[in-house]
Amino acid sequence: MSEKRRKGNKNSLIDSIVETIESFGVEIADEVEASLRDMKDDWKIVTITPDLGESVREMGESPRDHTVMVRVDESTSKRLDAWVEIGAVKSRSEAAALFIREGLQVRADELAELEEALQKVEEAKQGLRDKARTVFGERSSDEPDEI
Repeated sequence: MSEKRRKGNKNSLIDSIVETIESFGVEIADEVEASLRDMKDDWKIVTITPDLGESVREMGESPRDHTVMVRVDESTSKRLDAWVEIGAVKSRSEAAALFIREGLQVRADELAELEEALQKVEEAKQGLRDKARTVFGERSSDEPDEI
């Protein structure tokens, strides 16, 4: 792999895409590769497994014991029903769970960033509570109880 292909996350991703496509015997024209590299930096490539069967099997191996109520439009409902009708999933609920799961996997990086930010907010809130206790003469939550 040339040094040009090694630099930067975007280029690494493009390298991987080009190599994967070429591994299937498809040759990528230099112009196509160059146009990929010239694209704006604010793009994101999202891949969803072409075979959802593995996700369905994984879901079947773990309990689905948490209920989430979701309202969907008629079009989405019909699409979920189609998955049931073709036998890919057992129920509309299982279809919805499958696509929620897949969507969360696709957005895992963004969700990790949000969870990290939320943790910082929780730490700041705890610091504020501790400061308020100090100001009002109470012990902070990290002070040991007196014996």
